[in-house]
Amino acid sequence: MSDTQKLVSDLSVQVTRLVKDELRLARMELTAKGKRAGLGAGLFGAAGTAAFYGGAALVAAVILLLALVLPAWVAAAVVGVVLLVVAAVLGLVGKNQVQRATPPVPVETIASVKADIDMVKERAHR
Repeated sequence: MSDTQKLVSDLSVQVTRLVKDELRLARMELTAKGKRAGLGAGLFGAAGTAAFYGGAALVAAVILLLALVLPAWVAAAVVGVVLLVVAAVLGLVGKNQVQRATPPVPVETIASVKADIDMVKERAHR
């Protein structure tokens, strides 16, 4: 086998190994992003649940307490606004988690592949 044939054969083996490694890296990166998106979606669900159950459990008691010093409708409005603020804060935290997981593209792997291609091109020109 000539030196050229050996180099081509070695290149083929190395490229195959490189592609497999890059695919494995992409899979790992996408899995991590999927977990982060799932966490963000869970936090959105938690925000809705907390807003509903927390409001339902305490609304009556707080409204009745405030109704001792305010008209009942004002007491209900104050409590409603406070619950909406809590829901908004939880929703923003969940939104931030989802944004950290996007775009669902293996950015690090793409950069690594581009670097590998550049290196192969550079070595081919030598």
